[in-house]
Amino acid sequence: MAEPSGIGDSIPLDDPGLDIAAGEEFLQEVFQILLEEGVRKSTDVTQKVCDWKEPQELRELLDLELRNDGEGQERLLRRCRDVLRLSVRTGHPRFFNQLFSGLDHHALAGRFLTETLNTSPYTYEVAPVLVLMEEQVLAKLRELVGWSSGDGIFAPGGSMSNMLAMNVARFRRFPESRSRGNWDLPRLGLFASQESHYSILKGAALLGIGTDNVHLVRTDERGKMIPEELEKEIQRVKAEGSEPLFVCATSGTTVLGSFDPLDAIADICARHGLWLHVDAAWGGSALLSPQLRHLLAGIHRADSVTWNPHKLLMVGLQCSAFLLRDSSGLLQRCHGVGATYLFQRDKFYDVSLDTGDKSPQCGRRADGLKLWILWKAVGTRGLAWRVERAFAATRYLLEQVKRREGFQLVMEPEFLNLCFWFIPPSLRGQDSSPEFWDKLGKVAPAIKEKMIRRGSMMVGYQPHGSRVNFFRQIITNPAVTRQDLDFFLDEIQELGWDL
Repeated sequence: MAEPSGIGDSIPLDDPGLDIAAGEEFLQEVFQILLEEGVRKSTDVTQKVCDWKEPQELRELLDLELRNDGEGQERLLRRCRDVLRLSVRTGHPRFFNQLFSGLDHHALAGRFLTETLNTSPYTYEVAPVLVLMEEQVLAKLRELVGWSSGDGIFAPGGSMSNMLAMNVARFRRFPESRSRGNWDLPRLGLFASQESHYSILKGAALLGIGTDNVHLVRTDERGKMIPEELEKEIQRVKAEGSEPLFVCATSGTTVLGSFDPLDAIADICARHGLWLHVDAAWGGSALLSPQLRHLLAGIHRADSVTWNPHKLLMVGLQCSAFLLRDSSGLLQRCHGVGATYLFQRDKFYDVSLDTGDKSPQCGRRADGLKLWILWKAVGTRGLAWRVERAFAATRYLLEQVKRREGFQLVMEPEFLNLCFWFIPPSLRGQDSSPEFWDKLGKVAPAIKEKMIRRGSMMVGYQPHGSRVNFFRQIITNPAVTRQDLDFFLDEIQELGWDL
């Protein structure tokens, strides 16, 4: 084979090209840093949630430039410590900013195992343990949905799981679309609520269906899709000459935590022959609790489901399951191309375990391992308890918000999304003023800036429709105590008092 002159003669090959002993010594030191900075301090309520730095200062502290020559071990270890020290501590009991938070030691062990194995679960031959684990975890999730059979795959996040649902729905209706694309298809209609995740619009763009063909259905005052409005939209789209294809119902909307009425939506989908997908990325874990399953009544009637255990179950990013009721191999037929260097049909084992062709991806993280380890550690009852504890903590905080002067609910929460305004003393009693809402909309951003610069906690805010900025408080971390929740309200009151 042709090669650049001299390379083959100048590089010795008799010994390994890595210093394994030095590498192990480095890892031992890194593990200690991980335990101290990444685990202990990240979960210690006396530590800051973040040590805020402006971007230019942070660039200088990190010395991000990549040079021709490598650095010594001591400097590398300092860099590892700096990465942890200067990052946001999402495992902190006072981090309420996202739909994920907290740190589970068993799941973290699963993540270490996944990274150490460094393999892709596309074939049984290179990932036998991980393929069987994924098979079992997906089967258990489908059982909780209410299906005795089916299919599924882990995807890199809930957005991609939703997009897989859209693609499979199109393939089932129009198998020729896989080879011929959208050219010969009618104009398709996709339906989701006004509160649905933005991945539906992104998916329509990515798949060539077009965002103009996503019809956002009106919701009620609590953010739930109105079934009668869905029926009207379907009829309107049909009358305009388009072909309705897919309905996405949401179980746990991002901002308000609302659950669409699945049975009524399923009735409409059955009547019109539409694919029903349920985006339960956030709310799916309520299926683990006998007391909360009712929120997703009717989910067993869906054709597909998205469920993100990395949110409420604290499995760690990322862990998103795309679940399918079909057991005929639809997922494989939709995405598979049978690359012969991976998916040879004459292997000596059961090639049905080579599941990688079900996914549009080739390389894929083994995201089921950390969930399997966590499930083994705490059991189904332990996972259910986490969900119920988060619900109980939210109810405690709700009662405190109602009792405190200056705190005003956006609405009574159905789930774990507690949405409220803080009204500083300077604005109280002025809600009839034309400037009131404009001024109130500036309060949450100002309080958030103060809390981040102080490093005391983190919580999200957003506007919503005609509503000005309000806080959205999310509790998923079982390390959160009543004292943390009281501190949360005290801190908002203190930071916003003089606004």
